[in-house]
Amino acid sequence: MPSSAPFFGWKVLYATFVLAIFGWGVGFYGPPVFLHAVVQRTGWSVALVSGAVTLHFLAGTVVVANLPRLHRRIGVARTTAGGAVLLALGVAGWALAQAPWQLFAAAALSGMGWVTLGAAAVNALIAPWFVRRRPAALGMAYNGASVGGIVFSPLWVFLIAQAGFAQAALWVGLAMVAVIAVLSRSVFSVTPQQLGQEPDGDSPAKAKPAAATAPARVGNLWRDRAFLTLAAGMALGLFAQIGLIAHLLSMLAPLLGAQTAGLAMGLATASAIAGRAAVGWLMPPAADRRKVACAAYAVQIGGSLVLMLAADHAWAVWAGVVLFGSGIGNATSLPPLIAQTEFAREDAARVVPLIVALSQGAYAFAPAAFGALRTVLQASGLALFGFLAAAALLQAAAIVCFAAGRGARGERAHAAPGAG
Repeated sequence: MPSSAPFFGWKVLYATFVLAIFGWGVGFYGPPVFLHAVVQRTGWSVALVSGAVTLHFLAGTVVVANLPRLHRRIGVARTTAGGAVLLALGVAGWALAQAPWQLFAAAALSGMGWVTLGAAAVNALIAPWFVRRRPAALGMAYNGASVGGIVFSPLWVFLIAQAGFAQAALWVGLAMVAVIAVLSRSVFSVTPQQLGQEPDGDSPAKAKPAAATAPARVGNLWRDRAFLTLAAGMALGLFAQIGLIAHLLSMLAPLLGAQTAGLAMGLATASAIAGRAAVGWLMPPAADRRKVACAAYAVQIGGSLVLMLAADHAWAVWAGVVLFGSGIGNATSLPPLIAQTEFAREDAARVVPLIVALSQGAYAFAPAAFGALRTVLQASGLALFGFLAAAALLQAAAIVCFAAGRGARGERAHAAPGAG
């Protein structure tokens, strides 16, 4: 019998929003702050500690690629709560490390922990509860990531300055573990089947017709054009995005001053929230989501090009940051939405963790790669121009990949009629 209780999916959505705040606030926006704190405390080189940041992101790729298996074997709730514990222990290791090997061990722990609260985890938590409304639901849940950056970036700096890195790691770690443990037990352990509810809160009669249009199953993902182009597009786009974000503040600071440059980065985050929310709520259900992704990256390219004028025109900074920022959130949220329409549900459950793992493995090297490019271009006086041109070219390559995958689902259906 269908449940007459209120739709539980809204509680899942709000809880996932909170999870994303902690996941990104500690696991994504934390490491750049940790880098500075570790260098100040130990005197180790920036290059050495930067290597730990790269390891943090690389270690996570192994776990996130196997996240569906972990969810099946030990459950979504236990995986999520256990990941929060691992992340907290890893951050404590960053704060207490007395030797480089201890720092790298801590980075491996924190990296493996944070991905259980990251992009693939958010999609896995939302997917059982939302199908028709998934673009808006994912958009809201992923906005927790941006809020995490807004809250935790200054919070980490404040706590470390006031109480020291070790105390800051303890307080944040305990708060994160406590909150995620409660959410895991009371919300993430519940399934629609247990409550007799359908996705989106629909009645069973409304929920069933969509099954007739399910995409054909995929045998080998590594030979599937839809998967390859989706993975490449996401990886290229995030490589450009992370590389640009990592260096943009320090490149704008000489032009604007450090505080104003910080405001510009805050505006980019606000634009990310607005851009993701707009796509989530306004994108028509039948829209070609690859076209939407291409349009989002085209706007980002416009932002990169406008920022090239920043040295001579103050307005270009703010216009460029808004245009570039509008696509920051969609770079994470649109690929899972594309996977939803192009792959059968069983395949999508493994496609999303794989594309997240591949893109994370790529963007782990983006700050170092863009830093090397910046060093090479510095002597020529074209550092800002060349830096932004490289980002725009990578964004254009992402557009080519997303466009190249259009129609792949139909070809798969013809190749395997009756599949799915």
